[in-house]
Amino acid sequence: MIPKKLQVRITQLPKESRVLIELVNSLYSAEIDQLKARIKQLEDQIAKNSSNSSKPPSSDEYNKKPKSSKPKTDKKPGGQKGHKGSTLNVSAKVDRIENHQVQCCQNCNKDLSGQQAERIEHRQEFEIPPMKMEVIQHQSEVKTCTCGCVNKAFPEGVNHPVQYGSNFKSLMVYLQDYQLLPYARTKELVKDLFGHAISTGSLYNFRKYSFDKLASFEEKLKKLLTVCVVAGFDETGLRVMAKRLWLHSCSTDKHAYYQVDEKRGSEAMDRIGILPDFKGVAIHDYWKSYYKYECEHGLCNAHLLRDLIFIEERFEQDWARQMIDLLLKMLSAKNKAIAKGRTKLSPSTLKRYQKRYDEIVRNGLKINPFKPPAKKTRGKPKKTPPLNLLERLQSRTADILRFLYDFKVCFDNNFSERDIRMMKVKQKISGCFRSLKGAQYFARVRSYIMTARKQQVNTFVALKSLFTYNAIVEMLTA
Repeated sequence: MIPKKLQVRITQLPKESRVLIELVNSLYSAEIDQLKARIKQLEDQIAKNSSNSSKPPSSDEYNKKPKSSKPKTDKKPGGQKGHKGSTLNVSAKVDRIENHQVQCCQNCNKDLSGQQAERIEHRQEFEIPPMKMEVIQHQSEVKTCTCGCVNKAFPEGVNHPVQYGSNFKSLMVYLQDYQLLPYARTKELVKDLFGHAISTGSLYNFRKYSFDKLASFEEKLKKLLTVCVVAGFDETGLRVMAKRLWLHSCSTDKHAYYQVDEKRGSEAMDRIGILPDFKGVAIHDYWKSYYKYECEHGLCNAHLLRDLIFIEERFEQDWARQMIDLLLKMLSAKNKAIAKGRTKLSPSTLKRYQKRYDEIVRNGLKINPFKPPAKKTRGKPKKTPPLNLLERLQSRTADILRFLYDFKVCFDNNFSERDIRMMKVKQKISGCFRSLKGAQYFARVRSYIMTARKQQVNTFVALKSLFTYNAIVEMLTA
């Protein structure tokens, strides 16, 4: 603002000069207001980390330690008392015995080679046998029937004069699509461990074969997911050919499905074909594209807790902490009821929680009234982050609290986020996919791997079944 001395001098100036100065002053004030708004916006961005927003932990600064939304307990870090640990136990099955004889005394160096042993002590060592490529030569009789048919007895799958075996093929797909090794590092591992040089083309062919073999599995999996009672949906950015594409996922406790698409919203979801026919409860974050589908919805409260933490830290509003405590208290009440074998909370308990929820929202709205901008601007008037969150809490109450009223519904969508998290690790290791086909191969094979793991099927055994024609593939979608 203009200092008082200058204001006195302005009053002594001609009218035209005073009007001009007042105009400059108003423009100056408007610019200051814009700069203040921009500074606040940047400060809000800086204040966000993985504990109060959807930013990944890798984006946190080294000198920051994000606070946990979980309440503190008296438990010390590490394994708790009564925790069942695991250790290396003596095995009843021994593959090889090595005898070791005492030749001389360790103290006086006396020769003891002829002395009879007083007892034999045993120690077991768990070791990997020497690793090398084993070349198996299959020899088959050839017999011509009187009908003219030439018969051979080669095993199923041995179709070429020289080829890789099912164990080796399965291991290569396991390393690339489960352990996330890129082609170059997979080739290095094979060279270092087995002394064998394998081509990138062979590795590609193993994955392409797996992809083609799993086409019917993918279709059955999608149909199965459309009739699930509860499923979690998520999406994340994926770099393909230096462009940002989107990896969509659908998860349950028994299945996981991934699909790559150029779009993030409903256009991609329609192409994937699960949500348009889905009639259960869809658990997801507050991405509005999901609300275009006529199913029941449940919002991820892990996202909501992070948003509330941001409001508490950045705007210092007590209602946000009250809502955090209430949601965690609701979750605790539900878990205790489940532990007691109950399938729902009592109507009085639900009414009490609902009343408290509504009260917190009302109190928050009182201290965050909507203030229209002084000058009309394009589009909808911008609201503050606390008001935006409060309006979501008010308009989506049923979806936020669905976990409390229906015990089949999860409190959060963490099970979907866990399924999709390793895709980001893959991207960090390899940088990006060099082709859309490569990303699609990865998505389909990874769907199969994660579905097998959720159903307690050994990952390597499940992959080997693709090359040995057994029934595991059909079993996972039964």
